[in-house]
Amino acid sequence: MQIGMIGLGKMGTGMVRRLLKAGHECVVHDRHPEAIAALVDRGATGAATFEALVAGLAAPRILWLMLPAGGVDAVIRDLLPLLEIGDTIIDGGNSHYRDDIRRGAGLQLHGVDHVDVGTSGGIAGFERGFCLMVGGEVRCFERLRPIFMALAPGVAAAPRTPGRHGGVGTVEEGFLHCGPHGAGHFVKMVHNGIEYGLMAAYGEGLNILRNANVGREGEASDAVIAGGRRPDFHRYDLDLVQITEVWRRGSVVGSWLLDLTAAELLRDPILETFSERVSDSGEGRWTIEAAIEAGVPVPVLSAALFDRFASRGNAEFSHRILSAMRHGFGGHVEVPTA
Repeated sequence: MQIGMIGLGKMGTGMVRRLLKAGHECVVHDRHPEAIAALVDRGATGAATFEALVAGLAAPRILWLMLPAGGVDAVIRDLLPLLEIGDTIIDGGNSHYRDDIRRGAGLQLHGVDHVDVGTSGGIAGFERGFCLMVGGEVRCFERLRPIFMALAPGVAAAPRTPGRHGGVGTVEEGFLHCGPHGAGHFVKMVHNGIEYGLMAAYGEGLNILRNANVGREGEASDAVIAGGRRPDFHRYDLDLVQITEVWRRGSVVGSWLLDLTAAELLRDPILETFSERVSDSGEGRWTIEAAIEAGVPVPVLSAALFDRFASRGNAEFSHRILSAMRHGFGGHVEVPTA
């Protein structure tokens, strides 16, 4: 099949490379000419403008956007006058699912189909494949199957779940039609909310292990003393590089996230190359909003999101308030940290 790709970042580039490898024809556009040139060298057709991109595609056209959520509306606005009835716009980024519902209805008035595809796989997606969560009309999903098949990991990515019977469906290939407009991004939104929680759990657990030596002789921490614990209960010098490596082998907590963590710790055991600041890209917030609207309790996912806010210094004044109150009611003077 022929497809146009707009947005050649780390994921977009990997997707184009995977499509080319599967024999699909790709016409590519990005605001950075060097990103276009790199894929032209691999067999794609470059397009410096939207006009050239659309002209290079045979009708009915398929255009896949891999863009930040905030830039999608502007690109669709610029593309729409160039498109024809029967063309399809796919949003593979992390848009809010409500925007998909709005865009789907708006594009339908022009005879253009809209498909939202929650795409997971990160920068390793070229080798591993991309997990795809699709929203939109069933007929669009069926038309795009060859594209999804090329991008998805395939059945070999995971052993078959015990109890599943019959032929292999799209879900075992690594892509799923989740429902109407917005459903794909809704599922991906919650997927990312869960990701926040998993990442936070690994971070907190490994931090406990890293601080298991707080009772070292002559260096007992405030935490040990305040807890009334004997310092000799906290004198383990644990090797996180080795611990994360052994957990990768047969442990219940094994996962690709743990694999990535083990690799980073091996490269940099105290993670000096990273700051304490952790960003969020919106999906975690939207997941919490959806949970509130549905009346669903999500204490773990909420805590993981708020911890990211704290990592940026947004909790500093709150902590000063706590110290001020402790000083006020008990005369406690905080010991400055080194």
